[in-house]
Amino acid sequence: MKKITIFGATGMLGRPVVQALVAAGFEVTTLVRNPEKAKDTLPASVKLIEGALEDKDAIRRSLEGADGVYLSLSFEQTAKPTDFIGERDGLRNILSVIHDYPIQRIAYLSSIIQAYDGFRWWIFDWKREAIALIKATGIPYTIFYPSNFMETLPGRMIRNNRVLLAGTPKVKNYWIAGDDYGRQVAQSFLKLTSENRDYAVQGPEALTVDEGADVYVKNTTHSKLKIAKVPLWVLKWAGLFNAQAGYGYHVVKAMIEHPEPFQAQNTWDELGKPTITLAQFAKSQ
Repeated sequence: MKKITIFGATGMLGRPVVQALVAAGFEVTTLVRNPEKAKDTLPASVKLIEGALEDKDAIRRSLEGADGVYLSLSFEQTAKPTDFIGERDGLRNILSVIHDYPIQRIAYLSSIIQAYDGFRWWIFDWKREAIALIKATGIPYTIFYPSNFMETLPGRMIRNNRVLLAGTPKVKNYWIAGDDYGRQVAQSFLKLTSENRDYAVQGPEALTVDEGADVYVKNTTHSKLKIAKVPLWVLKWAGLFNAQAGYGYHVVKAMIEHPEPFQAQNTWDELGKPTITLAQFAKSQ
């Protein structure tokens, strides 16, 4: 397997995977809305196909010559069920044409917390359905179930020099850096042939969200950061009027309550053990 098509390459969690695949010697193609903007964030060797997931012809152009596919799709935090959503409708479009190409493996970035059963949420329902649809293609698959990515701290949890927290964590999460995860994805494409794999993706240390935020604040070069925290019910209440807050409430509640025992030993044995700690990551920011 030499050629990988990535859908979602320019996102926060797509970029480190692209970097790792290129470093491992793969030829990478990706579908992007804005090629000029993508050139600023992706390696020069990446082949850019202009288009969007709404366009099946663009998806087809992206798949030409590919041996493998990596999916790093997402739901926008303001998404409504009636919107076109990349991780739902875009995924359907990809899977509707994928059998027209000799794809040897589909890899998909899912989430550990999609299994949370403390409430029903349409986004988690769809994430579980997406897994079933990928497995039903009959193409060898790799499904990754990550814990907390370290990148979410600077990328999503910090606003106006505040690390925004909500609720009281009941569990510890195994934070992982995108670079470590990217190397695991690259190893999966290098090593696997016809096997199907479900991999828990967990980092080298377990920290609650509050502990993780504290480690980040103490080690980042951004010296003005402070932690701001509200009760979880405040975020839930705000979600009645603001879609982004509603998204945040559901994700945070699952993240701080969903039990997360260590499950990644097989992942480490087969794809490599993560080495980057949250303190090291923070110092690099």
